[in-house]
Amino acid sequence: MEQSPPPRRRTATSASYSITMRLHTELDPGLVGAVATVIAQAGGIVTAIDVAESRHDRLVVDVTCSATDNVHAGEIVAEVDALDGISVHKVSDRTFLLHLGGKIEVASKVPLRTRDDLSMAYTPGVGRVSMALFEHPEDIPKLTVKGNSVAVVTDGSAVLGLGNIGPGAALPVMEGKAALFKRFAGIDAWPICLDTQDVDRIVDTVVAIAPGFGGINLEDIAAPRCFEVERRLRERLDIPVFHDDQHGTAIVVLAALTNALRCVEKRLADVRIVVAGAGAAGTAIVTLLLAAGAGEVIVWDKEGCLSRDDASLSPAKAELARCTNQRRVTGGLADALDGADVFIGVSGPGVLQAEWIDRMAEGNVVFALANPDPEIDPAEAGRHAAVVASGRSDYPNQINNVLAFPGVFRGLLDARAHNVTTEMLLRAADAIAHVVTDDELNTAFIIPSVFHADVASAVAAAIQGDQPDTSS
Repeated sequence: MEQSPPPRRRTATSASYSITMRLHTELDPGLVGAVATVIAQAGGIVTAIDVAESRHDRLVVDVTCSATDNVHAGEIVAEVDALDGISVHKVSDRTFLLHLGGKIEVASKVPLRTRDDLSMAYTPGVGRVSMALFEHPEDIPKLTVKGNSVAVVTDGSAVLGLGNIGPGAALPVMEGKAALFKRFAGIDAWPICLDTQDVDRIVDTVVAIAPGFGGINLEDIAAPRCFEVERRLRERLDIPVFHDDQHGTAIVVLAALTNALRCVEKRLADVRIVVAGAGAAGTAIVTLLLAAGAGEVIVWDKEGCLSRDDASLSPAKAELARCTNQRRVTGGLADALDGADVFIGVSGPGVLQAEWIDRMAEGNVVFALANPDPEIDPAEAGRHAAVVASGRSDYPNQINNVLAFPGVFRGLLDARAHNVTTEMLLRAADAIAHVVTDDELNTAFIIPSVFHADVASAVAAAIQGDQPDTSS
């Protein structure tokens, strides 16, 4: 007898898979309740039911609900459409609707209503300002948008968890980044999507446009190319260059780990840390952890545990191996986790098995940060680990770069900084960690909300050195 396939495991529902169904229904008040029941039975969550139109022969009803993914959304639609007395007329994906026409715009900060307004904002008055800046270029950040502007630069080669999808497909992500800069730090950011993945052309292009910006935020550029791009831009530019996939991630991970270790009463210098993923994020996390005083770190990637004894490693991974894995552990991820205190995943979905967590030390910490699908389902990890964090907004302890990059650039721009230092990154991590007070700290709250009003200002002050570095 043929067995049916096992049920598909679902993660939590998310607004990112939110749909609105326009339904045509018979004039039966009970049908709307039946729709809500069917959606709930299918694992969806109803967030709104609105009667859009009432006629003598039918009702037109808009039902909005959240699903777990596209497949689940389709299943919900099919279940609703199968109800007697109801037909699904149209389905709208709310995430796509939000992106219609783009998410950002340019707006004037000054009124342009009269001839006087035009003569000061543009010709002839603007010529006086341009000549003054020619004579005193140090005033450019003060008298232009440069002092509050950031270029969000990508080549589209490593977009979220989607991979090398190109500059056009990357544009919605860069728009979103620009919107977050404005929302959380009041910074004007522009998406710059480059139609090249050649290091020389990327560097030359960014250098050529840099006079109009106060900082450069590199985004979604694949490793190891991103390391070379960042290094060369920092050498050639007199404005700060910050690769958020590296340094933003590292800052927030260090902040969260600082508080997680406080919960389990362990010290960074004493714990054994396993980092899964040796790409841009993993490399930066390891580098910052070591700078913060981490003791033993092991990096695992597709080659296994990175070891200095492995002559086949790429130059970037060989460099990681030289500064980690002092005990020369070999084998797979399970071998690395034997007796480990901390797992930090920036790799891919499903690489961590729940039973391996049981092989870790007591009071263990699991950060499953791969997006959109983590290394292990956070709820499953929570049954085995003392502290769990992920990149998802639908579970406690979301590790999100938006906690770092707005405040980092706010501080860099306000300080008129020329570069980004490791000391700045350490201070930023410490500032984020200490936004969570002693009274608030617990295993389900090791990192502040991205909407916490004090985060960006605390990070900005730390970047400028206005707060003492209290990291251990």
